[in-house]
Amino acid sequence: MKTFEELGVSAEIRRAISEMGYEHPMPVQEEVIPYLLGVGNDVIALAQTGTGKTAAFGLPVLQKVNPDNRATQAVILSPTRELCLQIAGDLKEYSRYIDNLHVLAVYGGSSIESQIRSLRKGAQVIVATPGRLIDLMHRGVARLDAVENVVLDEADEMLNMGFTESINEILAGVPAERNTLLFSATMGKEIERIAKSYLHDYKEIVVGSRNEGAENVNHIYYLVHAKDKYAALKRVVDYYPRIYGIIFCRTRLETQEVADHLIRDGYNAEALHGDLSQAQRDLTMQKFRQHHTQLLVATDVAARGLDVEDLTHVINYGLPDDVENYTHRSGRTGRAGKRGTSISIIHLREKGKVRIIEKVIGKKFEVGTLPEPQEICTKQLYKVMDELERIEVNDTEIAPFMPEIFRKLDWLTKEDLIKRIVSREFGHFLRYYADAPVIEQPTGRDAKDGSGKADGRSRRERRKGGAEGTHQAEEGYTRLFINLGKRDNFYAREIINLVNRHVRGAKVEIGRIDLTNNCSFFEVPDADAPLVLSKMKRVKVGDRKVVVDHAERTDGQSAPHASERNARPERKQRGQRRTYAEVADARSMKQQWKADKKADKKAKRKSNSQPEYAPAKKKITKDDWKQFFE
Repeated sequence: MKTFEELGVSAEIRRAISEMGYEHPMPVQEEVIPYLLGVGNDVIALAQTGTGKTAAFGLPVLQKVNPDNRATQAVILSPTRELCLQIAGDLKEYSRYIDNLHVLAVYGGSSIESQIRSLRKGAQVIVATPGRLIDLMHRGVARLDAVENVVLDEADEMLNMGFTESINEILAGVPAERNTLLFSATMGKEIERIAKSYLHDYKEIVVGSRNEGAENVNHIYYLVHAKDKYAALKRVVDYYPRIYGIIFCRTRLETQEVADHLIRDGYNAEALHGDLSQAQRDLTMQKFRQHHTQLLVATDVAARGLDVEDLTHVINYGLPDDVENYTHRSGRTGRAGKRGTSISIIHLREKGKVRIIEKVIGKKFEVGTLPEPQEICTKQLYKVMDELERIEVNDTEIAPFMPEIFRKLDWLTKEDLIKRIVSREFGHFLRYYADAPVIEQPTGRDAKDGSGKADGRSRRERRKGGAEGTHQAEEGYTRLFINLGKRDNFYAREIINLVNRHVRGAKVEIGRIDLTNNCSFFEVPDADAPLVLSKMKRVKVGDRKVVVDHAERTDGQSAPHASERNARPERKQRGQRRTYAEVADARSMKQQWKADKKADKKAKRKSNSQPEYAPAKKKITKDDWKQFFE
């Protein structure tokens, strides 16, 4: 195993990193550092989070800076504010013994005036988010004409976040004769495009294998009904009494709701999402890094840049749409050679994503079984016993109070006293799990009979039944119809927001949602169904009346599928009436047909009125008219 001295790292930097606890370089550092210390060596390094990437590019970049020149000589781009601050903090630690070397972090959400003042004083290394750096470039404050090294950290995430144009502009504003260092956890087409455009004769350094998950992470998923996700989360958290982890949610609203529920239930949790100010986010992260917060509930904005030591678990409260986001979520744990666990709480519709993720990361998920209340209570009891054993007693401090304590508790036996202490520390778990909700294992598609078909039906029958609305509502839920569908740009999120915006006073828990082009079906708890139906009677979306009704027909069958509604219906017998849902859907189809016809006529009139000589999509100017008449 090589040493940092053998890699060519200077004495000042070696002294600093030695005090930080760096003894031997990690694999990515052994590969990257010697190469980057050369001149004109462009690099693409593919390595997972937690493998020492910051030091791999940070040490050679700092060593190549001339402290006597106050001009900016290195730019490091990162996708998030948190990662920007993390990198800047690490570089300052690495360079503590290099006189006159200044590292500055510039990012959005913070005072740009103070950043301008710092830049005017001089900063040899700028760590920045792309948007703020471009703003400073446009103001003429960030001058990059002397830059020799550009680092794109978490490049794949920057491209996913839509920073492609910003990166192009920044790279176009630095000298062509530079080193470009591109660090990424995954190698996608956009990364290859950037490499071909801006890197010259680059070397690709791969630590591990392309697009793989962290080696030291176990991947587990629990399959539950959507309505049971929070109850399942509580069981997972309770089963690991010493958990220190991040719970990832898909949206800001869901993040805040889950955090609020956990805090209400007595957990040491906080939320981190984009609606918080930068000061709030910094304070939240500071408390989490210092272990004052046990559970951080976060959106994917926190999936990058959270370099937190000793993280035991990452919990996915539902899987992300992008597999790369899962890779970066799970990469928060299992760092620096330690073991970690990535847990996913999913419902039936997300099971297909598990297979896709397994193919990408090259690892199998373990199918988890939720712990039973007895197992959880036993674990929590052992935790209380361990804590009681490890309490350090200061006899001198408590000695003056002991006579009064003995007098007060003299009537209690040793057994009674132990029972009371344990009940105080452990009682709320016993009370909760005595009446804890039953979490049923989903069946349906997963329950196969002897023929190998789920629930005895073919895939076509199941797909047909689910789409046409013959799906039976889950126990305790009522299935409702709404006359809005994909054609109206209404999807699951829009339906949830619409219902909860008009049913005020209580949050309605919406279960399964089935979408078709013309209408949709959704499930709500039986107790909430009458309230939802009454509150949605007078709701409009624009000028269109919203219709919500029971999905069941009067004869016990469900409302028809779109393919049936589009076909010419048979004439009903005398006295046989359609349900309100069917009538409303027919009306909505007629309204949509009229709107489409009107739009077609308008488009046709517009195309007929366009002069033949006018070029497509070009505004006609006075010069065009003059040239035509001449």
